[in-house]
Amino acid sequence: MERLGKHFELGYREAEQRFTKHDAKEKVRLLRHKKDTVFATVCMFLDQEKRRCTVYEARPGVCRSYPESKHCGYYDFLRFERTHQADPEFIALT
Repeated sequence: MERLGKHFELGYREAEQRFTKHDAKEKVRLLRHKKDTVFATVCMFLDQEKRRCTVYEARPGVCRSYPESKHCGYYDFLRFERTHQADPEFIALT
């Protein structure tokens, strides 16, 4: 959250409130999502046209520590599609 806060010129608590939500089931804070045409929802920082992270340099620790932690499901989908399309630059738009 510190990196995101700094990126958007926000304090830690303000960034946490703006960019995350509490998941009571898993007892953790998760990045907020938005509706998406490919998946039901995606991370709020995913550029839906270019299908890439808009805050890569300021991305949260969970994104930086992949694959050791839970991660964005889009990454697995993208890797799968690129492998099966035999195109390392393939970006699914539908």
